[in-house]
Amino acid sequence: MNLRSVESFYWVVMLRSVTRAAEKLHLTQSAMSSRIAMLEQELGVQLLDRRDKQFRITQAGQRFFVHAERLLDLQREIKSEMGTAAIQPVVLKVGAFESASHSWLMDWVRSLHKANPMLALELTVETSPVLVDLLSRGALDLAIAALPATGNSVRSLALPSMEMKFVGHAELHRRRRWTPAQLAAEELITFQRGSQPHLALLDMLKRTGVEPTRVHTVSSISAMSQLVEDGLGIATLPALVLQRLRRRMPLKALASDIILPALPTHLSWRIDPTLVAQKTLIDSVLNHLGVNPKHRLNR
Repeated sequence: MNLRSVESFYWVVMLRSVTRAAEKLHLTQSAMSSRIAMLEQELGVQLLDRRDKQFRITQAGQRFFVHAERLLDLQREIKSEMGTAAIQPVVLKVGAFESASHSWLMDWVRSLHKANPMLALELTVETSPVLVDLLSRGALDLAIAALPATGNSVRSLALPSMEMKFVGHAELHRRRRWTPAQLAAEELITFQRGSQPHLALLDMLKRTGVEPTRVHTVSSISAMSQLVEDGLGIATLPALVLQRLRRRMPLKALASDIILPALPTHLSWRIDPTLVAQKTLIDSVLNHLGVNPKHRLNR
């Protein structure tokens, strides 16, 4: 039995789409359909119901899916035990939101590469909703985002939240402490509309009974910090991000009566029985961030 056909069937079921499975495995849709057809011919049963455009798996397909998962698990165990996984370069698709990429992510990538030189990363930096969608489509192996991913055979784990600060220009914003009214009178800059930092800022100002003059929403931390450096407003940014930015930009945290809620961070991954290095990747992130082993989820 061709394990590539088994793997193709596994991902078609997991992603509930021949098209998405083909994208994940870098195949054309016709090649993916051919693999499934060959597998059905070899087994002598129909695995997928193709009578209409709705995705349906047959009863025989449901039974075989259990065996397919076991076969792929066994393949991974054999590769790991025989050492073939260490010989072949492994490409892992990782997605991260901007707050991670501008704080601890690059340090983690360097430590990961040092410990596992045969691992290659395809890194995507996007907003959290986009990352969650990419993971659900099978386009990412792992996502670091402000939102947890959900779905069939998807696992998520809360990482340490990121403390948020009001960030101003070191020379222009000289008040020792800022009241809600004083902050609201400035041009305020936060993350994209509907994001946790954006909604948290509006909620905190509403609770203090002040109406902001203007709130600008920007999805790029580089753009936000440049606006503050140019004297065009006060931003809400993670404290870890500010630590790095202030090394090269005249930025500082502003003391305020408003305490912004921390930015949640989640690690999400889709269980992949074919990916030998997945556990290595997950453990590496948790070790780098000092997450207690008792809070980890086992694959």
